[in-house]
Amino acid sequence: NHNICAIAWVKFYYFISFTIGVFMACPHISSASLVADSTTQVHKEECTLCFDSQDLAPGIDVCLTCFNAGCDGPDRHHAQVHYQKTNHPLALNIYRLLKDKPKRTDATEEPPQKISKLAIVPESDKDKYEFVTKVKCYACGGAEIDKSLGNLPFVIDSVMTSLSASKQSEIKAWEEEITACDHTRNLEQDPPKKLESQALAHCNDCDLKENLWLCLVCGSLGCGRQQYGGSGGNGHGLAHFDKTKHPISCKLGTITPEGTADIYCYSCNDSKLDPDLGKHLANFGINVESQQKTEKNLAELQLEQNLLFDFSMTTEDGKELEPLFGPGYTGIKNLGNSCYMASVLQAVFSLDAFQQRYYPTAMEHQSQCLLEPANCLQCQLSKLADGLLSGRYSSQHEASETENEIHGQDGIPPAMFKALIGKGHAEFATMRQQDAFEFFQHLITTIERKEHNNPENDPTKIFKFTTQQRLQCLDCKRVRYSNNNESNISIPVPARKIKSAEEGSEESYEPVTFEQCLESFTADSMIEYFCPACNKKTHAVTNMRFVTFPEVLIVQTRRFEVENWVPRKISVPVLFDKEILNFDKYIAHGKQENEELLPETTEPTVDETALNQLILMGFPEIRCKKALIATGNNGADSAEKWLLEHIDDPDIDMPTSSGPSEADIAMLIDMGFTQSLAKKALGKTNNNVERAIDWLFNHPEEDSSEGLSLQDPILPANYRLHCVISHKGTSLHCGHYVAHIYKDQRWVLYNDNKVVDAPQPPLEDAYLYILRRI
Repeated sequence: NHNICAIAWVKFYYFISFTIGVFMACPHISSASLVADSTTQVHKEECTLCFDSQDLAPGIDVCLTCFNAGCDGPDRHHAQVHYQKTNHPLALNIYRLLKDKPKRTDATEEPPQKISKLAIVPESDKDKYEFVTKVKCYACGGAEIDKSLGNLPFVIDSVMTSLSASKQSEIKAWEEEITACDHTRNLEQDPPKKLESQALAHCNDCDLKENLWLCLVCGSLGCGRQQYGGSGGNGHGLAHFDKTKHPISCKLGTITPEGTADIYCYSCNDSKLDPDLGKHLANFGINVESQQKTEKNLAELQLEQNLLFDFSMTTEDGKELEPLFGPGYTGIKNLGNSCYMASVLQAVFSLDAFQQRYYPTAMEHQSQCLLEPANCLQCQLSKLADGLLSGRYSSQHEASETENEIHGQDGIPPAMFKALIGKGHAEFATMRQQDAFEFFQHLITTIERKEHNNPENDPTKIFKFTTQQRLQCLDCKRVRYSNNNESNISIPVPARKIKSAEEGSEESYEPVTFEQCLESFTADSMIEYFCPACNKKTHAVTNMRFVTFPEVLIVQTRRFEVENWVPRKISVPVLFDKEILNFDKYIAHGKQENEELLPETTEPTVDETALNQLILMGFPEIRCKKALIATGNNGADSAEKWLLEHIDDPDIDMPTSSGPSEADIAMLIDMGFTQSLAKKALGKTNNNVERAIDWLFNHPEEDSSEGLSLQDPILPANYRLHCVISHKGTSLHCGHYVAHIYKDQRWVLYNDNKVVDAPQPPLEDAYLYILRRI
């Protein structure tokens, strides 16, 4: 027993001596007490303030206190900036080297498959890379420390084996949860009938043998819609739904023995989950366990086509476009369905206001910002500005194994920015393809809110202008003028089909000019209108004009039309045939001397005939009035539909207010809001003061827009085309986006990480036009 105690004492003595020695060597090792678990965000791939990564010498430093990453190069040294702000002393330096690829020893061994599945496939970095690591203490002047001391081995191991923050965000974004709906949960099928194999061989209405969808109500088999670049389709499945209203269909060829398949609900217009798929298929004699998947599902087709989409990288005579490198010519790496974001970022950072706001001020802000860099919008926008404008990351990468990548540079990966700008957003937080115009609006709104307290620094003010809508009742001839603050316009594209000599050939349209689209946008249009002066439903003429003009005008061309509840792209060539566009003729002139204004409505007026019809149906009068006002007095049918959709609204039985009280307006004015803002907020919230206050604080951009000038614009209003964003594909939510920017007296194509000279840009096919005032 004495020996055991002696041995224990000696071990304890040496442990204490060892620990004391460690702390004498570096008194800061105790700060590395954290261990990165599966929920910890570990930034270990690239610096959070620039795009220097673990692949660039001398690597990056990962803080062993908060797991932030900072570059260790002599130019920026953001790791040192992090230490100066946080006083976190210890950092793990990581430098990653690519291993030589082993040659295939077996000639019959197949090469690795390309990614075509909407999923993140785990891959061990150890198989591809070699890692060189060391620990340094910034409090000790950057001295290197023995990695075996204290708790360091455990902390280092947790960092190296953890998922990086970017990978965590990527996996979360790719996870697309498909849920059941009421139509799949409560599906009522026709009586059981066995479908013979020949009945499942082709579409009931044509000879297509793939992209076939089985109606799970009656067993009808119809082809799907045409997939761009994928399987064919004539839309007979959708036609069956239009005729029968049978909502649920299953795509044959995607059924697996595990009971999964592509299920589409036409009523919800979305992919859904059928929890009883095996039972529903058995109704038609189909045994799930004997099925084999033979076709790609919708998610796989979408990802595959987005990876394959490419704009022409050659001139009309077949010559390859010249790749460009240097400041302002940096590409953006495609993260998978992220081309919509890349094209918008290239466009906005080609504008002086964004360059001046985020590039020269980056170092000053980064040294003072107390937020985590990965969660600070200005830090990430400054990081993007540095990445795109410095030229530091614009160099041609090594020769690629595939010829179609010869124009590529590595490009900067905007994963950190994407995770931040999409946080909390139902669409932009995912890895699904999105509409570039919707992303532009989301980006501008987010920046505007961020810069609310510093409106003079807000770069989005270059997009702001005021429009005026004029409305005239065709019966009493009285008029109403209303001004609106805008940051873009959306113009129609007149579509006139060209008759084709060949039946079944692709639709083509007559070209229109950009000015013709503007004329359609500002032209008079007739609407149904309940006139407060005539006190009846009548017709009115409206039009839109400009009160002020922006420095940069964003124009969306409405190239999509809704057909059978599905957006469909119409390929109308829009000719930009003038170098300079003059907008003077689109100026608003305001009320004229001989015009009489329509009265302001203090109490909402409703259509008495429609009101009586709804009351006879059994609806309470207060609900009927609310429904008629909400639907613009557009008849009993529209109001009845609104009532059924809003029957569970908590304020459905609250009286319809005639307008905000002076006391409520005064209360909001006393809080520092303008009278017009107070009235607007109360109007948005049914004159509820508490909700109005909440609305005002959640819509700070409304306050900043109050300061816009409504005075006469400075003329002439001349614009020159600066940039276009083009879309290739048949749907807003699939396809590929690129940007063409006029820079240094030439057009440049930004196609993800490829940046090339583009002497003949396809201006006629653009989706977004960006015009600069000159």
